[in-house]
Amino acid sequence: MSGHGVAWALDLAGIFVFAVSGALAAVRQQLDVVGMVVLAEITALGGGIVRDLVIGAVPPAAFTDLGYVLVPLVASGLVFFWHPQVTRLFPAVLLFDAAGLGLFCTTGTLKALDHGLSPVHAVLLGVVTAVGGGVLRDVLAGHIPSVLYDRQLYALPALLGAAAVAAADSADLHGGAVTAGAAVMAFAMRVRSEEHTSE
Repeated sequence: MSGHGVAWALDLAGIFVFAVSGALAAVRQQLDVVGMVVLAEITALGGGIVRDLVIGAVPPAAFTDLGYVLVPLVASGLVFFWHPQVTRLFPAVLLFDAAGLGLFCTTGTLKALDHGLSPVHAVLLGVVTAVGGGVLRDVLAGHIPSVLYDRQLYALPALLGAAAVAAADSADLHGGAVTAGAAVMAFAMRVRSEEHTSE
């Protein structure tokens, strides 16, 4: 995204939390530091790259903004050197995955709307932005992607968060509060569904 506004900051926040999710998944699979960086980068950037290619925003933001590459590296370093502490503070990859899901479904929808997509198509692309990196992470880590067994509600929270953003845009409601509210809603639904499944 161009500029250093709220959407850009939210995008980087989503990149960071998804990168931590990918790095922690690498730790669980006992991968080396190269595998950790690869999973972190792909988890953080995969969905956004697909989004940018679909809307014709080429080259994708991941290849034009240095922050998009550096943030996953920082997240990888944090997990590499302090993963026991990170794991104790955040005992599950779920929290980072849910946070990334919430942030990316909203920022992905906003960028699609900014490029002239209809609300319905923007919502679909918001969902792709949110789940794409996690799908690639799960495949590379040897797991069935969570989106394929949505009893844990992986895609649905992203869909509702994206729809909330698109509906607000159609009602001419804009701003960071709207975006953050939709992201928090998707995050809370994702976390709650996982807690309910594990009970």
